[in-house]
Amino acid sequence: MSFDALFSTSICYGNGAPQAGWTLALPITLPLAAILLLYVAGAGRLWRRSGRGRRLRSRQALLFAAGWSVLAFALVSPIHALGEHVFAAHMIEHELLMAVAAPLLVASRPTAAMMWALPVQLRQIFGAAGHANALRAVWAFISRPVVATVLHGAAIWIWHVPALFEAALQQGFLHYAQHASFLGSGLLFWWVLLPGLGREQACGNAVMHLFFTSLHTGLLGVLLVVSPRLWYPDNAIGSDLWGLNPLEDQQLAGLVMWIPAGLIYGGAALLLVALWIQTSGRRQQAFQQLRIV
Repeated sequence: MSFDALFSTSICYGNGAPQAGWTLALPITLPLAAILLLYVAGAGRLWRRSGRGRRLRSRQALLFAAGWSVLAFALVSPIHALGEHVFAAHMIEHELLMAVAAPLLVASRPTAAMMWALPVQLRQIFGAAGHANALRAVWAFISRPVVATVLHGAAIWIWHVPALFEAALQQGFLHYAQHASFLGSGLLFWWVLLPGLGREQACGNAVMHLFFTSLHTGLLGVLLVVSPRLWYPDNAIGSDLWGLNPLEDQQLAGLVMWIPAGLIYGGAALLLVALWIQTSGRRQQAFQQLRIV
C-alpha cells in the first residue's frame, strides 16, 4: 500500500449511484481509539480511588463522550469522504472539529484522567517535562488569550487560501494536517478562554476574544456567500450529490461558517457575560453583607 493510499478516502459507486463510505484509515482510527482507551482507563482509576465529587466527574465524562463522539463522527463518518467532493460537507466537518468537539473536550477536563491511565514512571516523566523551563515558557506564551485567538484565526484563514486548500484535497497528509491544525488551535483557544479551565482568565477578556472570533469567521463566511466565482473548484466536483451546483455549494458552505458557527462563538460569549454578571453580583452581595456585619 502506498503512502497516499494510507490516507485516502473515496466516493464509491454502487448501482450507478455515488455513495460516501466510512473512513477507516489508520491515521484517524488509531489516535481516536487511543484517546478513548486512555480516558476510559484513567477515569476508571480515578473513580475507584475517590468517592467524592462523583457527580462532577460524571458530568465531565458525559462531556468527554459527547466531544469524542462528535470528533469521531466528523473524521470517520461519510461526512469526511463527502468533504473531499462537496465543499459544504467539508465546511460542516471543519466546524464540528473547531466549534463543537473542541469546546466539549476542553470542558470535560480530560488531562487528569488520561494521565492516570499511564504507568507511574511515564506520569513522572511527563510531570518533570511539564516543569521544564523551556516548555513552561512556550506554554506561557501560547496560552495568552491574544496569542491563542491569533493562532486559531490564522489556522482558519491560512488554510482557506485557495492554493493551500486545494493542495490539502490532493494530498492526504496535508488534509489531515489541516484537520489537526483546526482541532489543535481550537482546543488551545477554548482551553484558554473557557473559565476555570487552564489558567484563570477574566470573563470580560474572554468575551472580547470570542466575539472577535465570531466576527472574523463570519466575515470569511460572508465572503464565500457573496463571491461570484468559485474559490475551490476541485472541492465542488461532487456538489450534485446534494442537489447543488458548484456555486450554490460554496454559498451553503459560507452560510455554515457564517451562521451556525458564528452562533456558537457568539453564544459562548453571551454565556460568559451572564456568568460574569452573576459572579460580580455574588461578590457585591457578599461584600455588602460583610460591611453590615
